[in-house]
Amino acid sequence: MTNAQITALTTGLLAFAAIWAVMLFPLMARHRSRYGQVSPARLCSTASVTLYACLGVAVVLLPLPGPNTPRLEQAVQLVPFQWVADIQEELAKHGLSAAHALSTQTFTQMLMNIALFAPLGLFARVLWRRGLLGATALGFGVSLLVEITQLTANFGTAPFAYRIFDVDDLITNTVGASAGWLAGALVLRALHSARPALPAREYAHA
Repeated sequence: MTNAQITALTTGLLAFAAIWAVMLFPLMARHRSRYGQVSPARLCSTASVTLYACLGVAVVLLPLPGPNTPRLEQAVQLVPFQWVADIQEELAKHGLSAAHALSTQTFTQMLMNIALFAPLGLFARVLWRRGLLGATALGFGVSLLVEITQLTANFGTAPFAYRIFDVDDLITNTVGASAGWLAGALVLRALHSARPALPAREYAHA
């Protein structure tokens, strides 16, 4: 993980702490009004989604370009699975064998893209009760919004585009959302299986 990514995650955590401090007491009051008591499970669910949103936005947008930030040589990458060739190029650049492919920066970045969207698929299954197709479409839609944001320099709010619109990111992010949905489905199935079976109700025969 690079220093820029660590800084982005730290900023996201600080943003979550500030936002959650503002949200917490109104949420508790709403719970008491609607359910008669504060629901820890619902609070945890809302906190999890809020934390994920803060971290996701921070990772996507930060660090913002500064005065000395170099311009991108390539703003758009439309070749699917270009990351395979990039791994080979990175190995050749450092004189490494194919055995080191999984430790390359390119492969690590691909895994991070999957990991970034896995919680979205998990939430889609566990919290929002969406099907696999819905979670996959949600992952693709959010990923496309992210890529458009990067292509348009944060919709014109940044001085220039400082992240590449990459079709491979669309693919890996969507895969991440689908993988998160599958993980959520497995968790729910495991929890359901772990519940003690209810005793069979005995009926008297006439």
